[in-house]
Amino acid sequence: MAQCVRLLRTLCPKLSSLNRSSCLTVPAVEAHYRRSTLENRKNRFCSSAVKLKKETVSLTFVKASEEELKVKAKVGDSLLDAVVDNDLDISGYGACEGTLACSTCHLIFKPENYSQLPAPTDEENDMLDLAFDLQDTSRLGCQVTVTKEMAGWEVKVPSGVSDARDL
Repeated sequence: MAQCVRLLRTLCPKLSSLNRSSCLTVPAVEAHYRRSTLENRKNRFCSSAVKLKKETVSLTFVKASEEELKVKAKVGDSLLDAVVDNDLDISGYGACEGTLACSTCHLIFKPENYSQLPAPTDEENDMLDLAFDLQDTSRLGCQVTVTKEMAGWEVKVPSGVSDARDL
């Protein structure tokens, strides 16, 4: 027991203020920990971690009706995230929420932009095979990460969606 007390006092210097006759039971240690945690929170300048602003780029999603939806997309997020974050009105888009289980986030890129993207994985190609209006420059929005180089890109949204989970 004495070793445990020494270890506790080493781990938590505030426990050293307890005298030897103090009872270091589990509930007593838990209560002390809760108090010291609350004290530490009061001494912070903010209650949450600092959130750095992500850099954004302007993108345009072009619907089949030729309607252009201009958005600010965060660098490092997926194109699916850009659609969701900007609350775009694209029917059925991203039904599987980016789990690569459907093909509803299908997008069509311009050839010059498509060539700048990393190659799709085999899993993505399997889902793309089930996509509506598949093109040579098709990708799934959940698998394409926004980069600074994408600033100003226009991405076409097919006229319909095909949910691979329904097949």
